[in-house]
Amino acid sequence: MAAKKEKIGVLFAAFEAVPFLKTGGLGDVAGSLPKALKKEGYDVRVVLPKVWAIPEKYRAKMTHLADFYFPLSWRSVYCGIETYTYKGITYYFIDNEYYFKRDGIYGYFDEGERMAYFSKAICEIIPYLPDFDCRILHCHDWHTALAPVYLRECYRGQGIYEKIRTVFTVHNLKFQGQMSEYVMGDIIGLQDCPAAVSQLRINHDAVNFMKGALSYSDMISTVSPSYAQEIQNPFYGEHLERIFQRRWQSLWGILNGIDTDVYDPAKDKYIAANYSAEDPHDKKLCKLALQREFNLEENETIPVVIMIGRLTQQKGLDLVSCIVDEMLELPIHLIILGTGDAEYENMLRETEYRHQDKMRLCLTFDEKLSHRMYAGGDVLLMPSLFEPCGLTQMIAMRYGTLPLVRETGGLKDSVSYYNEYTGEGTGFGFANYNAHEMLFAMKGIVGLFANEPEVWRKLLIQAMQQDFSWDHAAKTYDAMYKEVLK
Repeated sequence: MAAKKEKIGVLFAAFEAVPFLKTGGLGDVAGSLPKALKKEGYDVRVVLPKVWAIPEKYRAKMTHLADFYFPLSWRSVYCGIETYTYKGITYYFIDNEYYFKRDGIYGYFDEGERMAYFSKAICEIIPYLPDFDCRILHCHDWHTALAPVYLRECYRGQGIYEKIRTVFTVHNLKFQGQMSEYVMGDIIGLQDCPAAVSQLRINHDAVNFMKGALSYSDMISTVSPSYAQEIQNPFYGEHLERIFQRRWQSLWGILNGIDTDVYDPAKDKYIAANYSAEDPHDKKLCKLALQREFNLEENETIPVVIMIGRLTQQKGLDLVSCIVDEMLELPIHLIILGTGDAEYENMLRETEYRHQDKMRLCLTFDEKLSHRMYAGGDVLLMPSLFEPCGLTQMIAMRYGTLPLVRETGGLKDSVSYYNEYTGEGTGFGFANYNAHEMLFAMKGIVGLFANEPEVWRKLLIQAMQQDFSWDHAAKTYDAMYKEVLK
């Protein structure tokens, strides 16, 4: 009888993961990808901070695994390990109330110290994890970026650490963890390590956590193939493009997926009526219900344009601000859900006041409402300045809401643009970061919706038939893992 093949252990390190924590796409990835990797035969465990924002219903079910102290520069700091299994995945929660028992998740004055602690704790807990042979440490975004640095400089040659390889995934290069130079000694504790100093320091007077991970990790990935190419040039590279250029052979661009069980119009309990690509007829009931919910004219011939997400420059809100009044002269309804920069929130409030018969603004985030908007919308507007991947456009297509996107990053990789000659496509795009180019595209969409209902129905079905499950991404991650273990 053949011996059972031993599973390769992967420790996923992130600061958030659904269902415990989510502020953006990172939470979706860290919550969904491990399940897909488990199907590929990996023993995937996830490590998170035990922050107070985790709902009590999960914190109450955690069990204590171990506790100890470890050095962080001149400090001796406490580290507790709590564990909980959710949908077949084992999660470990690093417990330290000084760093994590706070009302919020991010944005504190000692953010550098909190993330340095978390990164080193990730390395420290590995010997305490039962029945787990860690071969790959997979870190996500700047919150965990020091873990590959610590692994190399503090644990190299020590027993189980010797065989661990590191992967670092960039979800958003805009956020890198830049701190003043004093953290190198007072917090990180590597001021006497020339290699660490040279690879973490920028501009001779600052430290960049993400720069350390990009230099120390065995493999680097980001969340779409186009973004992996874009970050090698200065416009998208955020002053780190030279590292990506130098390490291009170790850089993988892997398009994110979505949880197709959570986002499934055929089963979604939050929407007015269920429907599928095979029978999309009842999508119009979701549209009428959405118009009724927002006290807009119930009329299925008026296209409903939705925007869901952060109201920031990255998401193209400066383009929207330029032409929103012209856009609302078109026969459309516009519904926006999200929060963000005050200047954009105020602009949209004023616009809603001027167009009370055509526009609604919800300055919050409501998960259930987002489902109703995906189901009830006709067009998703997503004109991002840059977009590492984006999940909103994938979810919209899953619900038959056709995206209008700017051709960048993951938007370019996930949306195929309508071809009027062949009928192919799953959405619409425009190339230049130009407000009137976006407006011109929207005018064409409104005309197509009004005059070519059969073409629209075909595009809707084609969009719904796209497979954005994590299974495709997991196979590419599998190839990357095999490469890093060679």
